[in-house]
Amino acid sequence: MNLNFEPKQVFYEPEALNYPLGKKLVDYFRQIKIPVKATSSHNRITGLSGDTAAKTYFEAKKTLVIGVKRGKTFQTCKPSAHYQLPLTTSCPGMCEYCYLATTLGARPYIRIYVNINELLEKAQTLIQERLPEITYFEGAAVSDPIPMEHYTGSLRKSIEFFGRQPQGRFRFVTKFTDVDSLLNLEHHGHTRFRFSLNCEEIIRNYEHGTPSAENRIKAAGKVLRAGYPLGFIIAPIIRFENWMDQYEKLFADLAEQLKAASPANFSPAALTFEFITHRFSSRAKSNILNIYPQTSLPMDEASRKFKFGQFGYGKYVYPPVEMEEIKTSFLAFMNRHFPGAKAKYFI
Repeated sequence: MNLNFEPKQVFYEPEALNYPLGKKLVDYFRQIKIPVKATSSHNRITGLSGDTAAKTYFEAKKTLVIGVKRGKTFQTCKPSAHYQLPLTTSCPGMCEYCYLATTLGARPYIRIYVNINELLEKAQTLIQERLPEITYFEGAAVSDPIPMEHYTGSLRKSIEFFGRQPQGRFRFVTKFTDVDSLLNLEHHGHTRFRFSLNCEEIIRNYEHGTPSAENRIKAAGKVLRAGYPLGFIIAPIIRFENWMDQYEKLFADLAEQLKAASPANFSPAALTFEFITHRFSSRAKSNILNIYPQTSLPMDEASRKFKFGQFGYGKYVYPPVEMEEIKTSFLAFMNRHFPGAKAKYFI
């Protein structure tokens, strides 16, 4: 196995041992002498060491939980797709702004689900229910699945599954670059592979434990050569000194490197972009300050507009004038460097 991510400790639900992947992983981690313990639920892990919120958080980021994903259906996933496809939860990246600071709190241990075949059967049922419409599934709604792929193979199975679905489509997004195992699959253009990008100043200051923009773009070039539909999420868009210049440079570098990586497959009009401005909830701000007390993230409520979101809690977003300036600028960057590309949404 590729050990890009190796946990410090592992928990597993006993039910996970009823699945070949669950048994294989528990046996593997025991064999390489990583502490393995049973737990009653993948949603309740106690006893993580750390006498501060920050230490507990970083301990959780090194903790892997092997579980079984239950539930009769999948959650919706607007505006990205019709449904979430829950392959994993959380990731080993340590981005200061991460929205999971709201949903997962200060203990974002990494969960992988071993009942992948059952999940894909559930997806099949949902596809059938919406016929003749095409049904879209998002594989990275609450996680980045790439760092766990060398353990699970869940992305590989999902991509091949959707490649066989005339009316099913799959999409996921990643900041990570270990994509080689996914390049030679029979995807039939039914999976859109997206990369989360930002300018180097934001990655350097806030996206700890993640690859550089340059390396993400190199991985995107591999994906383009493999014939996947390709997209990019620019998020979070943060205003700072010279933000326009730095973000336009990102677009220029992306266009130049993609064209060089695969001239035959480079078609700007086939690319998609999703734009997400920086926002934060009161709970997220509290968690972020507990974990990163010296953070320089812009989280001054007085400079933002309060807005209720789709999940029932409010967030602080940029005020309308600043939001419009960001939107106008980013659409101009996209149209200048990727003429014909589609902006899926701007929020």
